[in-house]
Amino acid sequence: MKLMFLGAPGAGKGTQAEVVSERYHIPAVSTGALLREAMANGTELGMKAKSYIDGGALVPDDVVIGIIKERLAADDMEGGFILDGFPRTVAQAKALDDMGIKMDGVISIEVEDDAIIRRLGGRRLCGKCGASYHIDYKPTAKEGVCDKCDGELVIRADDKPEVIKSRLVVYHDQTEPLKDFYAEKGVLKTVVGQEKIEDTTALTIAAIESIRG
Repeated sequence: MKLMFLGAPGAGKGTQAEVVSERYHIPAVSTGALLREAMANGTELGMKAKSYIDGGALVPDDVVIGIIKERLAADDMEGGFILDGFPRTVAQAKALDDMGIKMDGVISIEVEDDAIIRRLGGRRLCGKCGASYHIDYKPTAKEGVCDKCDGELVIRADDKPEVIKSRLVVYHDQTEPLKDFYAEKGVLKTVVGQEKIEDTTALTIAAIESIRG
């Protein structure tokens, strides 16, 4: 299966992508993780992306598309994949079409803005391996320490309140139109995000099973 998750920042796309990846044994491709890796490695594209991400703006299409295209060409993508965080604009979606990639299902996780702001304030990221957590919804066994690699947890620059509000404006303006784009293709499924992760997961799995037929 070729799946895609849409939703505002903090809607739970990454968490659900991880669950679905493990359940169906297909790799999840996180644009955010790919960009953070490029930034951590100090690559030219990574440093270019950093200035946009820190300000809550979208990374330019040419940068993102280049990184995604390289990742999708890898051998482990042949059996299907999950896209998390790409495309973020209709132009990027059309670029995906131009690559000859047809999505089997696009799942939009719907969460109100007020809930998004509350959620992101508690989000934490491992500075070492990039694993994501939340102080309320997905806490680590030991406070401030990653369960996977014992790395130190940090608050991302784009999770600061003023940046969160900016990101939501960008989402509604530039990314939300993707719902109409994929609805017209007949592949859009809507999942209403719940307070409990497992409840959202149940709805997500049901949507995927309907895609599988």
